[in-house]
Amino acid sequence: MTATHGEVVVRLRDIGKTFPGVVANHDVNMDVMSGTVHAIVGENGSGKSTLMKILYGVQKPNSGSIEIHGKQVSLSSPADAIANGVGMVFQQFMLADNLTVLENVVLGAEKLHGIGSDAKKEILRISESYGLNVDPDAVVEELGVGARQRIEILKVLYRGASIIILDEPTSVLVPQEVDELFGNLRELRSEGLAVIFISHKLDEVLSVADEVTVIRRGATIKTVDAKSVNAHQLAELMVGTELPSPSTRTSTVTDDVVLQVVQMSLAGPSRPLLDDINFTIHKGEILGIAGVEGNGQTELVEAIMGMRPAATGRVEVAGKDLGDASTRERRESGIGYIPEDRHRHGLLLDAPLWENRVLGHQTREPNISGPFIDRAGARKDTQRIVDEYDVRTPSIDVLARTLSGGNQQKLIIGREMSDHPALLIAGHPTRGVDVGAQGAIWDHIKQARRDGLAVLLISADLDELIGLSDSIEVILRGRLVGKFDPTSVTPQQLGSAMTGAGE
Repeated sequence: MTATHGEVVVRLRDIGKTFPGVVANHDVNMDVMSGTVHAIVGENGSGKSTLMKILYGVQKPNSGSIEIHGKQVSLSSPADAIANGVGMVFQQFMLADNLTVLENVVLGAEKLHGIGSDAKKEILRISESYGLNVDPDAVVEELGVGARQRIEILKVLYRGASIIILDEPTSVLVPQEVDELFGNLRELRSEGLAVIFISHKLDEVLSVADEVTVIRRGATIKTVDAKSVNAHQLAELMVGTELPSPSTRTSTVTDDVVLQVVQMSLAGPSRPLLDDINFTIHKGEILGIAGVEGNGQTELVEAIMGMRPAATGRVEVAGKDLGDASTRERRESGIGYIPEDRHRHGLLLDAPLWENRVLGHQTREPNISGPFIDRAGARKDTQRIVDEYDVRTPSIDVLARTLSGGNQQKLIIGREMSDHPALLIAGHPTRGVDVGAQGAIWDHIKQARRDGLAVLLISADLDELIGLSDSIEVILRGRLVGKFDPTSVTPQQLGSAMTGAGE
């Protein structure tokens, strides 16, 4: 169902949602109109995600009402939401790489148009109508990140969605792909659809949104016309402070080599995952690695950390060849590690914060006393991290999963900085965190750099790479294909190198 332009298609009134000991939402009020892009911004833990899960039927509110297309509804599942014209594109794509675009789109929706020519015709019609440029016969594993995002949008349109929720849709896109996505969103808007756009990137929000709703501590603070505010004003509404900047132009690079990677290669099923990687990082230097997801960044980090064996090459830290050293031995040699997936590799979500302080550091003080875990020492140091890194939690005994993403990340960074490493490997350290947490994380990294820390920074945020790094290498199909000076390179130039434009 596509409404008349300017008609209220989603009306949330006095939405409240509580979990044991936590008020996620209270008194949330918001109207979303057809033919608009409506952005939602707020700190981590402000209640954005819970609110969208309520609108998509994943969570049920404890209080309040939801109207969709003028009808009060009760949404008990995503199927209910889809039946009412609401679709959601999650930050993590839900596609089967070994299937075609058509197979991915019709999966679970076979009753709509079958699985053959009729389905293909409908996919082509939607693709052409909304400028999505999708080939139904293409195999997903052969497509780039931007194309995969368009497939996810096509999936919800195929199911009849007229209200589309996009959760952090630009987090893995290069600037050119962001421009393409925003072109798609404007096309959706022009056709009368409503797009709810969740993002931490305020400049992007202001470039594509018509209205912006700010949520703080579970409640709506204000809905503003995007043309009437700037990024600094939005940041102040969100967190009460100005927009942070990653910029750090004073060089602290020394001649002391901390990390040297020499001729590292790693075999893959069809092509090398890493191919003759060589670079050096000095004390007080941040080396940024830019690349589209899936071009070898993850494998590079895992090879340096000893999580997967490289086929050839060597890794030296402070002149010591790590050879066949285990991950634990590499950590003990002076490597701190912020994983790109904090839930998979950084935390025990169902363990309390103090146990997560011990994780990966169980052989060192203050976590041990003789051969045993020193519970009192670990708890005391966890409280220090909570205080020093502003981890917002009622207690060090709460489970890690109860913290917002930004607070989980600050806990990990505090833990990894606590042993004063010589080298920090930071994988997407501010992905999915709000501007307040982002600024705090940047400040900690910049201070550690001033104190002599060497940093290998992997990030999809090109402004972050340019602002923090002393030099930037671009990785493409497992090879380092270009080195750039952050003081002169633009995000567009990096984006071109990352996608192989001009090869």
